[in-house]
Amino acid sequence: MKIALRPIKLEDLPQYRKLIAPTQAFHRLNGPYLGMPTAADQNKKIMEFGFELTKPNPSFNFELIFEEEDGRILGEVSYYWKDQRTNWLEVGIVLFNQTDWGRGIGTVALPLWIDRQLTERPALVRIGLTTWSGNAGMMALAERIGLKLEACYRKARILDGKYFDSLSYGILREEWNQLRTQPASNASRDHTQRRR
Repeated sequence: MKIALRPIKLEDLPQYRKLIAPTQAFHRLNGPYLGMPTAADQNKKIMEFGFELTKPNPSFNFELIFEEEDGRILGEVSYYWKDQRTNWLEVGIVLFNQTDWGRGIGTVALPLWIDRQLTERPALVRIGLTTWSGNAGMMALAERIGLKLEACYRKARILDGKYFDSLSYGILREEWNQLRTQPASNASRDHTQRRR
C-alpha cells in the first residue's frame, strides 16, 4: 500500500461525511473527553468545508491520507498552533476505519506531514503531539516515529467516570532532521513501507 497526502476537494465531501459519522469507532479515541460529535455538528462542518472550497484559495489546517493505488481515503492529518510566538506547532492524525488501524499507515503518513510542516515553515522550532493514556495506538505511534514524551499530566482527563493522563510528546527541528538522516531510521521506514 502506497500512502500519500492531499487537500480535501469538493467532491470528497459526501464520502468524508460518511467517514466521520458519529458512529465511527475513532471518536472514542480522538479526544472523547471533550464530548462526542453529533450529526448536527458534522453537518455544520461539511457545510463550512463546502463554503470554503468554493473560494479561489481554500485554506484548511488538515489534509487527507489516501491510498494512491485506488484513491481510498484512509484518514486525515492536521495541525494547530500551540504558540506561534515561539514557533511551536502541534500535529495530529486520525484513521477513520477501524480495519485500517495497526497497519502502519500512521507510521508513513505522520512523518510525511511533519516533514511538510518543517519544510513550509522554516522558522518552526518544534513539533508537538498531545494525546491521552486511553489511546495506546497514538502513544505507540508517537514513540515509533521518534517523538519524545515530554510531559505527563496525571489524571487530567475524565471519561465515563474514569481518570486518564494527558500526554505531551514533542521533537525539535534539529532532532527530527537528525532522526530522518540516520541510516537505521531510513531502513526502518523502508521496511515499514514494503510491509504494507
